[in-house]
Amino acid sequence: MSLLPALTPTSLTSHQNPKNQPLSSVPNHQISLQPLQSVVSWTSSISRHCRAGRLSVAVQEFTRMRLAGVEPNHITFVTLLSGCSEFPLKGGDLGSLIHGHVCKLGLDKEDVMVGTALMEMYAKGERVEVAKLVFDLMKVKNSVSWNTMIDGCMKNREYEKAVEMFDEMPERDVISWTALINGFSKRGFYEEALDWFREMIIFGVKPDYVSIIAALTACANLGTLTVGLWVHRLVLKKSFRNNVRVNNSLIDMYSRCGSIEFAREVFDKMQERTLVSWNSIIVGFAVNGFADEVLKYFGAMQKEGFKPDGVSFTRAFTACSHAGLVDEGFHYFDIMKRIYRISPRIEHFGCIVDLYSRAGKYHGDINLAERIVKNLVALNPGSDSNYVLLSNIYAALGRWEGASKVRRRMKALGIQKKPGFSSIEIDGCVHEFVAGDKSHMEKDCIYATLELLAFDLMSSGYAPEIVTRQLYESD
Repeated sequence: MSLLPALTPTSLTSHQNPKNQPLSSVPNHQISLQPLQSVVSWTSSISRHCRAGRLSVAVQEFTRMRLAGVEPNHITFVTLLSGCSEFPLKGGDLGSLIHGHVCKLGLDKEDVMVGTALMEMYAKGERVEVAKLVFDLMKVKNSVSWNTMIDGCMKNREYEKAVEMFDEMPERDVISWTALINGFSKRGFYEEALDWFREMIIFGVKPDYVSIIAALTACANLGTLTVGLWVHRLVLKKSFRNNVRVNNSLIDMYSRCGSIEFAREVFDKMQERTLVSWNSIIVGFAVNGFADEVLKYFGAMQKEGFKPDGVSFTRAFTACSHAGLVDEGFHYFDIMKRIYRISPRIEHFGCIVDLYSRAGKYHGDINLAERIVKNLVALNPGSDSNYVLLSNIYAALGRWEGASKVRRRMKALGIQKKPGFSSIEIDGCVHEFVAGDKSHMEKDCIYATLELLAFDLMSSGYAPEIVTRQLYESD
């Protein structure tokens, strides 16, 4: 089954909330004969424990409630099931027990809120097949029920089932569309996410900020600047112009598409900024090679009263590395630990070693760099980047035997360096290439053009640099 939209305008009914579908329908089992206030008080207490993750205490409270002669209502059961959903590792067995209890009362079939809560619990607990059984047995369904089931299928990677349910849904709303768009985007199916986003716009459904962010994330990962500009125009037309999260996503999208000036413009026009906003623009400058701007905005962020976090310092280290600012890099590393009390993580140590490697300066302590990288390898033995980093350190010092030893180690472990790739967008379509790639359908034309460019360069006096030793790239 195709995961792409297969709708026709006639198949899409109004996306307003379903009518004549009650939010709650409690069967006539006379389960609540005591004053309502008693049920509310007990349920409120149970809810407080569930929100805090104290499910065992919530169960004890539920038991005392029953012993006190107060019968639970559907809200009580929804509260307990929601607690099991939020803490699936703690609530798996409890959820099954509650399911059995509500089945005796018929609430799983007759009450849409209880049925939906059951579905969500099983979906979050990676038991989507049980969630589907609950859904099929429900006599009353509303848009929330359908959307919960679609979202559950997406989160459990049942993509075809999610699309099938979307097509069967009697009335769709923006949440239905967003469940698919956001689900595909979060799981790396960026082209599918954008296809569904386009389809949603075609059918006249107004996007919410979640679907906008999902589409921008897809554009960022695909490098589709043209589509990103189109989404930005939608943002300006709708009520998302001052949405901080949307603006942060715009900054990230423009940065990753190489349009850092557009990213800066979005940042400068923001009426409200968060730490994520500052980190987004700092990361953008870093990945586009603007080391001076990274350090400038890193300082401005602190002047504005924002405390840098681990992400901020990672990008500051990266900027220092690209610019060869060894002393500044170690200065930031010092204040990160001493002033901001941030414990260095694996990525911070990696940046410090990369700082050494790129700058070609070891301050007489190559042993320190070796020890750090070896510790990184021990922490994450399957990562190729740590081995590449260590190999580059040896190579930069002319210690070729050490570099060769690292490569032999990688080969013995079956670890290969992930190739870097280049991409170019033409007419809204992104084409990716790796070194020596001949898989593209237009390869003959591409290589003929490259040969022509190489001939023009040599005719202009360009002499390619001859490399006697092949080194791994650090990037």
